[in-house]
Amino acid sequence: MPDAQPIANAVDVRAALKEAIARLRATKVSSDTLAAELLLMHTLGRDRTWLYTHPEHRIDPAAVDAYFKLIARRAAGEPTQYLTGKQEFWGLEFEVTPAVLIPRPETEHVIEVALARLGEHGIKINMKTGAPSPALRVADVGTGSGCLAVALAHELPHAEIVATDISATALEVARRNAAKHAVAGRIQFLEANLLEGVFQRSQVTNHEPRLFDLVVSNPPYIADRDAASLPVEVRHHEPHSALFGGATGIEIYAQLIQQAGALLHPGGILVLELGHNSADKVCKMFQVERHWANVSITNDLAGIPRVMAAERA
Repeated sequence: MPDAQPIANAVDVRAALKEAIARLRATKVSSDTLAAELLLMHTLGRDRTWLYTHPEHRIDPAAVDAYFKLIARRAAGEPTQYLTGKQEFWGLEFEVTPAVLIPRPETEHVIEVALARLGEHGIKINMKTGAPSPALRVADVGTGSGCLAVALAHELPHAEIVATDISATALEVARRNAAKHAVAGRIQFLEANLLEGVFQRSQVTNHEPRLFDLVVSNPPYIADRDAASLPVEVRHHEPHSALFGGATGIEIYAQLIQQAGALLHPGGILVLELGHNSADKVCKMFQVERHWANVSITNDLAGIPRVMAAERA
């Protein structure tokens, strides 16, 4: 671990950033400049524009000490997002802790595909008649930080959402994020294994429970055997229950597809994030179940198959 001591009792912004970048680069931390910037922004309570328009601003010695302690922790492998306690997703800021998976930009494709598949049903007002659209019923399976549930609640003001997770600690983080973005009243958080018992337990409204219009999930999909190949910040710091999907990494998909098939009404949509090289195998699962139609695969910006969607026939 690099020396955690500050470079001087008091330094300016430029010197602090330069030294922090050098320390992170020496330990081969990815995106070293970005990490140094984010941690200094967090320490000082300033934005990036301020940092670069005030390079000669002298930093209080206590803040210098706090900053280089964070730099040492990042150099040792702790993710920047856990050190700052936040991560942006879908244009919204989310609280993140070691209890939840850090939201990735690739997961935003799940939102994009879901909204595209909903089409006019995702619009609160019927554009032809001007009448309110029927309320949507949505499930987010393995919600973690709540990023998918909260983002969908933000985009679908007529949606009632059930968000499940096997981790009670993760659900507490998700509840705080829902409250932060003023959508807590439309999301029910349930401690459950995937969708087990969700139909019977859902109490989002006082109405009788009904089938879902949309189910989304970013399930654990890394194979247990691939653990050693993960970056240290992922392998040692992110929750294993949110990362690993079994011996091959695809075990959870079959169970989730089966449960969703029973809980989606005809025409309902299932949208799943895919793991590495899993597209063909997951596609075959939909074929085995037989009551799915319009199965599609969406690539991410790197051209990697990232999202699979299907319609309940």
